[in-house]
Amino acid sequence: MARRATGTRKILVTLAAWSVGLAIFFPILWTILTSFKTEAEAIASPPSLIAFRWTLENYVEVNARSDYFLHFMNSVVISLGSTLLGLLIAIPAAWSMAFVPAKRTKDILMWMLSTKMLPPVGVLVPIYLIFRDFGLLDTRIGLIVVLTLINLPIIVWMLFTYFKEIPGEILEAARMDGASLWDEVVHVLTPMAVPGIASTLLLNIILAWNEAFWTLNLTAAKAAPLTAFIASYSSPEGLFYAKLSAASTLAIAPILILGWFSQKQLVRGLTFGAVK
Repeated sequence: MARRATGTRKILVTLAAWSVGLAIFFPILWTILTSFKTEAEAIASPPSLIAFRWTLENYVEVNARSDYFLHFMNSVVISLGSTLLGLLIAIPAAWSMAFVPAKRTKDILMWMLSTKMLPPVGVLVPIYLIFRDFGLLDTRIGLIVVLTLINLPIIVWMLFTYFKEIPGEILEAARMDGASLWDEVVHVLTPMAVPGIASTLLLNIILAWNEAFWTLNLTAAKAAPLTAFIASYSSPEGLFYAKLSAASTLAIAPILILGWFSQKQLVRGLTFGAVK
């Protein structure tokens, strides 16, 4: 009886998980399907899920109208650059908070997290003026800096959590063996926290890739990433749903592929230290 109940519960949990997963994935699936429709079929009522005339004309027109490769490279450089810069700053910061005794560590962490609670539009004007005066508008460097700053609290929090799971005795043994501070952080701590660092890197690449507010307000053409590429298909004449869906599919395809192939590492890192 207990086995039957356990089996039934497993089936119910599996069905619930698949239902939630399909509900989350359905908007992406609908966007992909719409990208293969004509504009008339994209706004048809009732809509057709599969039974429509498949066409690639939206992709042809999107690539003819916009420089997809330029936007793609901007997204790659900005997301990777901001994430790597954030890690360079966050690893020493998280190490000091995790292993150097301090009374106000929790207060500092909460203060850092509180900066994420402020609506971005609240600091848009001063940041825009700073970027204008320093010549950082519509530059990759400017976006790397601002995305590093807005994601840094998350990077520090995640790394702090992972580092706290590493026994401090290991670092003390390394010091007794003559390891310098640099050796301790780079050659002892970092290799032990590779799953956590990898998941932090992947998550922040995704966050930077999908960032729209700052990329739309601080770029024009030269440094515009794929978020601006998508927004360019919302025109005063109206929304062209099929072409907008094609642009969105081209923008999300690289990050979907990255997430698919790195999901094991991402899950492993996010659950690192959760079970003892």
